[in-house]
Amino acid sequence: MMGRRGDSQAALFYEFNLEKHVPRNHLLRSIDRFVDLDGIRSRLRPFYSDIGRPSVDPELMIRMLLIGYIMGIRSERRLCDEVHLNLAYRWFCRLDLGDPVPDQSTFSKNRHGRFRESDLFRQLFEAVVARCIGEGLVGGEVFAADASLIRADANKQNSTPREEWNPASLDPEVAPRAVKEYLEVLDEAAFGAASEVKPKFTSHSDPASQWTGAMKGPAFFAYADNYLIDTDNAIIVDVEASRAIRQAEVGATRTMIQRTRDTFNLCPEILVADTAYGSAENLNWLVNEEGILPHIPVFDKSRRRDGSFEKADFVYNHEKDAYICPVGLPLRPAQKAYRNRKSRTGADKMIRYRASKYDCGGCLMKRHCCPNEPARNVARHIYEGTRDLARELSLTDAYVDSQKRRKKVEMLFAHLKRILKLDRLRLRGPNGAKDEFHLAATAQNLRKLAKLIPQPA
Repeated sequence: MMGRRGDSQAALFYEFNLEKHVPRNHLLRSIDRFVDLDGIRSRLRPFYSDIGRPSVDPELMIRMLLIGYIMGIRSERRLCDEVHLNLAYRWFCRLDLGDPVPDQSTFSKNRHGRFRESDLFRQLFEAVVARCIGEGLVGGEVFAADASLIRADANKQNSTPREEWNPASLDPEVAPRAVKEYLEVLDEAAFGAASEVKPKFTSHSDPASQWTGAMKGPAFFAYADNYLIDTDNAIIVDVEASRAIRQAEVGATRTMIQRTRDTFNLCPEILVADTAYGSAENLNWLVNEEGILPHIPVFDKSRRRDGSFEKADFVYNHEKDAYICPVGLPLRPAQKAYRNRKSRTGADKMIRYRASKYDCGGCLMKRHCCPNEPARNVARHIYEGTRDLARELSLTDAYVDSQKRRKKVEMLFAHLKRILKLDRLRLRGPNGAKDEFHLAATAQNLRKLAKLIPQPA
């Protein structure tokens, strides 16, 4: 017999406990153990007035933002709706059933004001990293660095060609917020001063974003999200926003290494990265200034495609300061009149070693060595010693293991874009990119803590 739900008088009183309706295996329940926001009010107190009506609890807004980045909810308007309807979200935000949810405009006012002025998102990220270190998830021996391009909230239709863009003509008093931030970072290494090369187009809405075609497809405006991770458990120990060019990404890695050392006293023995970080200057900085072994492929453009002898076929003699060609003849520095070694270099910091025209003219191997030149020459960088060290390290078993570990940082970027949905920024300007990257890295570390440390029974 089919049953029928009877109409009964509604109860006058209800007893509802959110704690009982959130499953024990829910992701937010596992993460809640590692979210410590006790000191947030003391940090923000100088940025609040002592008079006026009470504002929205900053801890509530931070918890709601964490939900958005942890669960991949990109819209703050949708985030407010989800927190209003989802019991687990309400439990994580410490909201009862009858408590109101803040309006989405509240986030914008606080983000551009108190949160940014107090550098709150950076402090939140560092607090989570400190918790990861305290839980023993960071080994501190092998670090990996990489960058990924994140589309900016800008398009080509609202941009200006390079020859028509003049930053000096902008008035900071009437410019939008993103343009003001662009003018403020023109002298910073991660943005305006990263390279003298100017982009082909400049966005009107977000001038600090970089027009790039590095993805081998249609070009777009983007920022570079730089990660420095510990390869034991893929914990993000630092994050930095920069322009989407190689020089800025290398500079951001240097900043992250120094900041991690100063903040957490973490000094890695090995740094793993791809060829973009294998320039002679960067390798020299790692080895001679930081004492870090570079497990990085050397960035080298000396390979020849005409079948002639390459630079690797010539042996350098340190005692004679000369290269020895495959038939045993020397190549000496082209300018011996200079007093010291560095004065013989050009703008590219290269020393040219040249063979004698007499030796090359009568050599039987000339057509295999310099068929289109009267004599062979070889360029040597002033930091070639560190490049040779990197090449020697690439032949070790530890290097092979490091290259496998490097995949972890690429997996983090895949997780960032596919699971957390951060493939395009919502906020504009360098500060907007920093805020989003810090919150996303914090969310990834919290998810890693919840995964690796099981809940007590």
